[in-house]
Amino acid sequence: QLQLVESGGATVQPGGSLRLSCAASEFHLNYYVVTWFRQSPGKEREGVTSISGIDWRTHYADSVQGRFTISVERFNNTVYLQMNNLAPEDTAVYYCAAQFVIGHVDWAGIFRPNDYHFWGPGTQVTVSS
Repeated sequence: QLQLVESGGATVQPGGSLRLSCAASEFHLNYYVVTWFRQSPGKEREGVTSISGIDWRTHYADSVQGRFTISVERFNNTVYLQMNNLAPEDTAVYYCAAQFVIGHVDWAGIFRPNDYHFWGPGTQVTVSS
């Protein structure tokens, strides 16, 4: 059973940076899409960014494009989320999630939470002065 564990959440000031990590147990990233989601109180869970282990294509939500970067260290099965120029509206619990994919990746629906079978417990990010 694939397990995911996030780390790196913290409280930072507006304009600051954080790097979140998602450590995965025993899986070959080549068969998965990994997505970072976030959820703040009273709001639905929203997709932030995804990376495909099939072709290493990435996708970003408009709200984070140019500020956030997703990357992978394959030798240790870790997916990172580098977050720069953070704003108060980025405050949320951040989750990494994975879905097993064979062949075609449905990029149009890549941020559908129900498509993901494996989730980490989440890590809190707070942006406040």
